[in-house]
Parts: sequence; C-alpha cells; structure tokens
Amino acid sequence: MSAAEGAHSPERLNQFEQLSGRPPLRAAGLRAPPARSGHRCVADNTSLYVFGGYNPDYDESGGSENEDYPLFRELWRFHFATGTWQQIRTEGFMPTELASMSAVLHGNNLLVFGGTGIPFGENNGNDVHVCNVKYKRWSLLNCRGKKPNRIYGQAMAIINGFLYVFGGTTGYIYSTDLHRLDLTTREWIHLKPNNPPDDLPEERYRHEIAHDRQRIYILGGGTSWTSYPLDKIHAYNLETNSWEEITTKPHERIGYPAPRRCHSCVQIKNDVFICGGYNGEVILDDLWKINLLTFQWNKLPAVMPEPAYFHLFILNYFLFSFILIFLIILLELCWERLLKAFPHLAQLTPIQLLNLGLTQELIERLK
Repeated sequence: MSAAEGAHSPERLNQFEQLSGRPPLRAAGLRAPPARSGHRCVADNTSLYVFGGYNPDYDESGGSENEDYPLFRELWRFHFATGTWQQIRTEGFMPTELASMSAVLHGNNLLVFGGTGIPFGENNGNDVHVCNVKYKRWSLLNCRGKKPNRIYGQAMAIINGFLYVFGGTTGYIYSTDLHRLDLTTREWIHLKPNNPPDDLPEERYRHEIAHDRQRIYILGGGTSWTSYPLDKIHAYNLETNSWEEITTKPHERIGYPAPRRCHSCVQIKNDVFICGGYNGEVILDDLWKINLLTFQWNKLPAVMPEPAYFHLFILNYFLFSFILIFLIILLELCWERLLKAFPHLAQLTPIQLLNLGLTQELIERLK
C-alpha cells in the first residue's frame, strides 16, 4: 500500500516542542500513540483525534499486546490545553479497515469512510462508521442507494448536510468518481457531472479537497507513477453539477507550488494551507497558502522540521499556531528493513538499483 499518513517519535515531538515553545507533550500517565502511518487525524477547537493506522515494526506496534498487528484498531485524543494524550475506550463496532480511510468530525460525531485492511487493496471498505466522541460509542450508518466502490486514499467533506467523496483507489484502479451521501435520508447518489468524459479531473488518490459551500476544489494527488500540478485546480460546482477548471495565480517570484501527492491540507475560512508531499522524485518541506476568493498562491516563510509526506497537519484557529505531528515517514521504516534484508544493495550499480524500483534519492543514500 502506498498510503501512509505519517507517524511520530519522541525525538520529533521534542523537536516540535522546542520550535513551538509549548510545554513538553505528556501522555497523562499513559503511553502516547505508537508510531504509525495510514491513520487519520481530525480536530476541533479543543482536541486532536487520531484513528487507526499501520506499523510493520512488531515491537513499535505493541507486540503481543496488539491483537490487530500490524494495524491499530484504536482511537486516541490529544488535548491541546493540557498537552496530554488519552486512548479512548469505545463501545460498539469499530471499523476493521484501518489504513488510508477518510475521516471528518461533524459536531461530536467522527465519520469514517472506506479504507483498507490486511492485505492492502484486497480488504477495502465502503461503509460509513460513526463514533460519537462524547459518548464514546461506534455505530454503523445504515445507508441505501448506490454506494461507492470499496476504496482507499479518497478525500471527503461535509457540505450543507451532504457528505461528498471523491477519487480513491481499489488498489488496482484509480477513480474519478464523485459520490454524495444525504446525512438526513442516508441515501447515496453517484453524481454524474454535466461534462464530456474528456473534461473530467484525472483519476487519482492521495489528493486533498477544500470547499466554499458552492464548489469543491481538488488539490493535487496522483497515482503511483504521477503527481498532478497546482497551477490549475479542478472545481466541482454544486449548483450546476459540473466540473470547472480554475487557473490559479502564481507567487510573483517563485511561481507555483510543485506538483504533489500525499501532502496535507488545512482550510480556515477562505484560506487553504498545504504542506509537504511527494512529487515522485523529491519529498517536500514547503508550506503554501491559496485564497479561494482570489486563487492567489503564496509561499509562507516557514519550513517543516524535515521534508515529509504521508504526514498530517492541523491548524488551531484560536491559537493561530501550526501543529505538525506524526512526521516519521513510512519510507524510513521500509528503508531500514530493506537494508537489513538486502545488505548487498550498496554493491549494485545505479542502473541496477533503478531497475529494482529505487528512486534517485534512495540510490544517493547508498553512495
């Protein structure tokens, strides 16, 4: 599976603490969440919630105590004011598709859709599970109508009482489908935009979306072999049921953000922030903002502690502070295990390494 939203370590959390100036993170007498990827984060004004995830390291993922190894069938809460972690003990049926699902917080309800279990791409989901974080109980949303395919890596948002889901992959086929769930009637509809087939967004996963209640904007994403640029953005018009292509405005000196997938995104009113990601060759560490009224890109004078993709990013509006969390990259975990399993890699030629599928950046690490 290529989706892997990031993880954390005590060293990186300590680095964050030094940069942010806030008190050290503590687990309120409990352990903090183990390092993971493929999980999802959502936040409100008081807390950050972390659900699911994957870590192939047996010891890091809890060893014999983790019955769902290498997945995490658990929900964590980080309280901003006290800087403490708490694992939430919930009742009801928690989803078993625990990697690369979509999640959104709607009031006290955490909605989780899709995702994949083990084996990746062979055990996907297309149900909507709801956890009431106040009463700590999961339930399955019984829906009717045309449900989306069993997918992961999609993006979703709630707009005017409807849940919109776009894109994703089955593990073999990438999607450009757009579905809408009426949260009142619980009926799914497969939307058929009024565009010719060649006027639709490219099929993709690991993209992000933003909205202004009139349009849904698709930001980046791609496939395992490509990443889509950000000079033009596809926008779905909710009123006309059609896709539009919007030309954005470049930074006056730097131009446009690099194409990317596996980045993270946060929206505050009409401002949308993206950071990090991967363009197929380079792991990015930049932070950009686009305004949905002017479509002007601005590069912010901040650099992530280290380049990251498959990470997560939140913005606390009331504190006006960025919190970068879970920045261990699954790439590093895989790279470490690859070197242990195949110690002779350094003896191969660059051409041989390229043929094995290693990127130029990984090859340079061996030299």
